Amino acid sequence: MYVIAHLSDPHLDGSEEARSRLRRVTSYLRSFRRPVDVVVVTGDLADHGLPAEYDEVAAELTLDVPVLMLPGNHDVSAPLRAGLRSYVASPGDGHPVHQVREVGDARFVLVDSTVPGEDHGLLSTGSLTWLDGVLREPFDGPVFVAFHHPPLDMHHPVMDQWMLRDRDAFEAVLTGKAITALLTGHVHNAVVTSFAGHPVLGAPGIRSTVPLPFEPATPDGGLVDPTAYPGLALHVHTPGEPLQTLYRFPL
Repeated sequence: MYVIAHLSDPHLDGSEEARSRLRRVTSYLRSFRRPVDVVVVTGDLADHGLPAEYDEVAAELTLDVPVLMLPGNHDVSAPLRAGLRSYVASPGDGHPVHQVREVGDARFVLVDSTVPGEDHGLLSTGSLTWLDGVLREPFDGPVFVAFHHPPLDMHHPVMDQWMLRDRDAFEAVLTGKAITALLTGHVHNAVVTSFAGHPVLGAPGIRSTVPLPFEPATPDGGLVDPTAYPGLALHVHTPGEPLQTLYRFPL
C-alpha cells in the first residue's frame, strides 16, 4: 500500500489565519499511526510569491516524509526556487518549474501550468514536448501527473476564466499514456472527474473553499469562504487494485 497526502492552495502570507489552517492539516498528518509515503502540494504555496512567504512554506512543510511541491498562479518562479531549493528539483533558474521525482515505487511528473502574471493556466509547446518525452519513458510503477490548473470547467462565472486553456494539445499528450491519475488544485474544492481517459483528482483548498453558484453564498458574499474546513486528499495505491481516494477535513 502506497499512500499520497495531496494538499493544495495553502496561500501562506505570514498571517496566523493561513498558518493555523495549514497546521490543522499537517498536525493531522503527523498523528498518523503509519506515515504517508509522500506529500504532494499542487500549488499556490504562497499568496504573493514573496521570499518571506517561501521561508514560511519551507518551515511549515518540514515533515518526516518526502514533500513535493509545484507552483500555482499565486507563486513566482525565482523566489520559489530560491526559498524552496531543498524541496524543488527543477533544471534552470526561472519559469517553468517542471520536475520529475521518484519516491519509493512511484513516479511524480510535476508540471508547471502557470503563466507569469496571469491567473489562468497554459502549457507551451515546449512544456508539452517535455511532458510527452517524460511520459514515454518506461517506468515500472504508478505514475502521477500533478499540476495546478485543472482541465475542466466548474460552471462558475469567475473560476472558469482561470482554468487550463488550450486543452486539446494537453489531451493529445496524455491520451494512451500509462498514467495512474492526474492530481490538481486551484479550484479550492475536492473534485473527482476524468480527462484524456485518466482520473482527475483535485484536492480541497487549505486556505479557503469556493462555493459553486447553486450553493449557499459565502459569509461576506465574496468569492471564497475562509471559514470552511481546510482539507486534503489521501490517494491510496495498492498493486492490482483500483486507486482509492479519501477526503479528510481535520477539525
